Amino acid sequence: MKVYRNIETFSFRNPVVTMGTFDGIHLGHFSIIELMKKRALELNGETVIFTFWPHPRIVISGNSDEIYLLNSLDEKIALFQKSGIDHLIIFPFTKEFAQLSSYNFVKDFLVEKIGVNHLVFGYDHQFGKNREGSFQSLEKCAEEFNFSLEQIPAFSIRGENISSTKIRKLISEGNLLRANEYLGYNYYLKGSVVGGMKLGRKIGFPTANIALPAEQKLLPVNGVYAVCVRVEGEKYNGMMNIGYKPTVSSKTQNLTIEVHIIDFNKDIYNKSIEIEFITKIREEKKFDSLSLLVEQLNRDRLMVLNLTKNLKEVNFFS
Repeated sequence: MKVYRNIETFSFRNPVVTMGTFDGIHLGHFSIIELMKKRALELNGETVIFTFWPHPRIVISGNSDEIYLLNSLDEKIALFQKSGIDHLIIFPFTKEFAQLSSYNFVKDFLVEKIGVNHLVFGYDHQFGKNREGSFQSLEKCAEEFNFSLEQIPAFSIRGENISSTKIRKLISEGNLLRANEYLGYNYYLKGSVVGGMKLGRKIGFPTANIALPAEQKLLPVNGVYAVCVRVEGEKYNGMMNIGYKPTVSSKTQNLTIEVHIIDFNKDIYNKSIEIEFITKIREEKKFDSLSLLVEQLNRDRLMVLNLTKNLKEVNFFS
């Protein structure tokens, strides 16, 4: 997959195009991509995704404090690459660009720059100044500029339409099993291992403390999670705590993310690791003693091993 960080006059072969913010790539987006690949095969063409960064809501509102995304830009690129897209255009979204009419966007970018042959349009997508662009307005553009157009229906599971908003809510509530089902892969984050209190090592459960991930990356609600950890190309089972460690600390303002990697004893300080969330196993709680905490951690460990052994992996790409 070729990645372009700006717009230019491209030379694509019969480009099959879709566009959008792709705020958290999920099964609905993958269904669009699969249709694009099918159409490109029929037309002897190439697939092209036109997306934006930063997120339009951040630019327009000027406030990023309350906007949390499912995927960082690097994650979006990696997921698009895994899905088999030929070309990815990441256009810098600005307040000036937000004032562009839907008609001029189609004319100036999709037609004159990209040379769209066929456009695949999401079922609820709106675009252009004040989100005026719709499938109906695109039909007129398709006729004027001589490209074909189709709208993909909503992707649903058990009668429920899948959306980034619903997935964010599930993750915020700690319902990772359902969120992962809708995503088509395990929700994940990447971070660097930093120094901590080293108390876990003393009680037999050494933990890797993770520096907070990229800004605007959505964290699951506080609690203890069964996870898989990728370290230097290898995958391990783990148990992660997101919270304030109330048994050993009275500070409630310092959120920590720490993971115990099961059957692992390498030094990974300053290394980058990837955490895949499987499911939430319990709430974070304060124990009356360290011995009671250790008893619970042993139960957590058994639960994680049973879960990861019996749970079918969610992986759209397998």
